[in-house]
Amino acid sequence: MASYTTIQGESSAEIVEKKSRFIGAAQHVETEEEALAFLESIKVEHRMARHHVYAYVLRSGRVRYSDDGEPQKTAGLPTLDVINHAGLTDIIVVTTRYFGGTLLGTGGLVRAYTQAAQQAIEAARKVTMSPCVEALVRIAYPYYKQAARLVEHYEHAKMITADFAAEVVLRILILEGFEEYLKQELDELTSAQVVFEVVKSYEAPF
Repeated sequence: MASYTTIQGESSAEIVEKKSRFIGAAQHVETEEEALAFLESIKVEHRMARHHVYAYVLRSGRVRYSDDGEPQKTAGLPTLDVINHAGLTDIIVVTTRYFGGTLLGTGGLVRAYTQAAQQAIEAARKVTMSPCVEALVRIAYPYYKQAARLVEHYEHAKMITADFAAEVVLRILILEGFEEYLKQELDELTSAQVVFEVVKSYEAPF
């Protein structure tokens, strides 16, 4: 699995163009059902609005967008372009428009929807998700400080917890593919007096 960039949670931003309000909302989603549920929640929140333009991109490869009544290619596609330009996936952006009484023209609509989507994404916290493994490392007390220092300075690993009982048990998050290298370094440090066990794998911010 490759790393990918997405956002955490939800973010929003609002712009006003010739008295029309454009409210952009971005949300992390992982399935089409989650994306459509978020879209529906925006429609409920802004039930008096005229348009709810959206685009979403999922890691499954599913990509959809809608102009929701705006002239073709003036709203949904520009929103999708903003998502793709930002290099994001597992995300939906919905821009709600309250019409202000003045027509903006196709160029004005493209600019407004693009800006609303950009600002909603800019307000979000971006994270790079990477395939990782979690390992339990059991070592004797005399090696603890050196082992902790080794993990701290190891580019591809992060200490999660350290438990102290009859021995020290370190719980370590490691980028997938680098677990054997870390194990070798810990073996060298402790003269092979270490128990190294990979307990699970998952995607995590790294």
